[in-house]
Amino acid sequence: MFKRFKPFFALGLLLSVFFLGGCSNYIVLDPKGPVAAQQKDLILYSIGFMALICVVVYVLFTVIVIKYRDRKNDDNYEPDQHGSKKLEIIWTVIPILIIIALAIPTVKTIYDVEKVPVSASGQKKEPLVINATAVNWKWIFSYPEQGIETVNYINIPKDRPVQFRLTSADSMSSFWVPELGGQKYAMAGMETKLYLQADHTGTFSGRNSNFNGEGFAHQIFDVHSVTQSEFDKWAKDTKSKAPKLSKKQYDQLMIQGEAKKMTFSSTHLKWVDHAKEADYAVKTRERLGEVPQNPHGSKQKDANKPESDTHGESHSH
Repeated sequence: MFKRFKPFFALGLLLSVFFLGGCSNYIVLDPKGPVAAQQKDLILYSIGFMALICVVVYVLFTVIVIKYRDRKNDDNYEPDQHGSKKLEIIWTVIPILIIIALAIPTVKTIYDVEKVPVSASGQKKEPLVINATAVNWKWIFSYPEQGIETVNYINIPKDRPVQFRLTSADSMSSFWVPELGGQKYAMAGMETKLYLQADHTGTFSGRNSNFNGEGFAHQIFDVHSVTQSEFDKWAKDTKSKAPKLSKKQYDQLMIQGEAKKMTFSSTHLKWVDHAKEADYAVKTRERLGEVPQNPHGSKQKDANKPESDTHGESHSH
């Protein structure tokens, strides 16, 4: 009896692992922007389509097991050794149709998310440009138009597309804000672009989703979605009140280790473009030595240990 229903027990166990495992938060299925919403629709479509396939397969499997099972009075049974061309054509065509049904919406979504998102009002707005630079193990964000720079957090205006220009100062990282859209890699010596948009105000968690060393779990950042007027006020206040970023401070940020949130009224883009100068961080570390000072003057902590309170924000946000 158990053997007959063994496949169903296996399916139930698989579903239990999915629902009780790491996917329990489901933030990917709670989109706060148009890019994430498109990807959510594709995920649900794919899951529903595959679930339908599983149901059909298991129903057919059950019918075949029951209808063609070995019976006591079937000693003279002789199976057809020649097969059926009709059935062979059917089970060849069906997988092709399945692949087409999954490929068309997938390819369409891939191309759609590479375009500038349309605002909730239906208007096409000029994207806000933010250069996102990954460093072991922190994120540095530059606003070239506003002339400001932040560490481990960003402010973005609600209902306006944002073009992230991704690169890395050292190891390959992956920029990911689950509630706003899927991840894209950031690599030294090159630049990739990612369009995201928030349709709601609030704070969304972002992170590096590509393992790149012992401090990987702490390479996180916050995305604060605010109204356009609040963003303009923050940018104006930051430009007038936050300290300027010096080259010495920026070079200290190249040292491997964690960092607290920081805000500056200038950017590092006038000194270095990591998309064109891939070995800048390596050369800087060699020049500064193994135990340089951090941007606020104290000795740099080991990457495994929490940083002191002095390594805090340079300006409130």
